[in-house]
Amino acid sequence: MESRSGTSQRSDAQRNRERILEVALAELSRSPDVPLSVIAKKAGVGQGTFYRNFPNREALVLEVHRHEVRQLTDSAAELVKSREPDQALREWMDGLAHFALAKSGLAAALRQATSATGGPERPGYSLVVAAIDLLLDANHRAGTIRPGVTSDDFILAIAGIWQIDPEKGRRDQATRLLDIVMDGLRAGAPGRA
Repeated sequence: MESRSGTSQRSDAQRNRERILEVALAELSRSPDVPLSVIAKKAGVGQGTFYRNFPNREALVLEVHRHEVRQLTDSAAELVKSREPDQALREWMDGLAHFALAKSGLAAALRQATSATGGPERPGYSLVVAAIDLLLDANHRAGTIRPGVTSDDFILAIAGIWQIDPEKGRRDQATRLLDIVMDGLRAGAPGRA
């Protein structure tokens, strides 16, 4: 039998935390003012467990955002290892579009949290830029995108996905826009026939 400080208890605590973050993303995306008690109840945890993980709304919102950014940015390295560079970039772009559509629902809560804590304007931005640089570098080395494309160029080129209305379920529009961007990145690539 394991002690109270054993591994299974830590994994239960981690599962509780993950469940809270998952429910919080969905609920805060619907309404930035959702009561924390509603999130705790839907996550299936008690108030004590909830507040042990997230002592206030700002801590929860910022952690939801950090969690989403980490998932997005961590996926870049995995994709570079398992896909051709241009396929990795295009697949990551789909993940970015999903993040953008989900984040737009969370934007109001994130603005409230960062203004209340005096936090950064763009939490996680440097991690996203690092993931973009990783993907672009792999493509430059493989010759699958035009030379000289920077992360700033890429961010400006995909900026349209942040303008898509998530309420209208515009995933198909995001896919079309990102296909156009990818076609533009491939045009003039030295490795293309």
